[in-house]
Amino acid sequence: MSEPLAFFRAMADETRWRIVRLVADRALCVCELADILEMPQSSVSSHVQIIRKAGMLESETCGKWTYFRIARGHLPLLRAVLKNFPGSGLRASDLKRTEARMARREGSCCPGPVKLAKSAKTTIKA
Repeated sequence: MSEPLAFFRAMADETRWRIVRLVADRALCVCELADILEMPQSSVSSHVQIIRKAGMLESETCGKWTYFRIARGHLPLLRAVLKNFPGSGLRASDLKRTEARMARREGSCCPGPVKLAKSAKTTIKA
């Protein structure tokens, strides 16, 4: 587990919390996150790096894209947070945009992850 201060810093921002919720169940690249969050890629990338530096993300590089997903070691903590803060799950709008973006993945610039996709059978409820 990473240092507690790095973890809490990563979670102390609404955008970073949204990113954590989005990559808890699936691996996404920065351009996909930017589309879903309706934010510039540079802003999303900065937020992702803070979460990454806290040790919370696994990553896989496919060509020029890097896909991120919550590291398995952080899933129990994330589940506990969600259990203790009901209603802190994915926003309906984020979920809707995620589903739409994933439906377009094959025809988009992003090829999708290989290794992280195979091991993505964990689901965070709430």
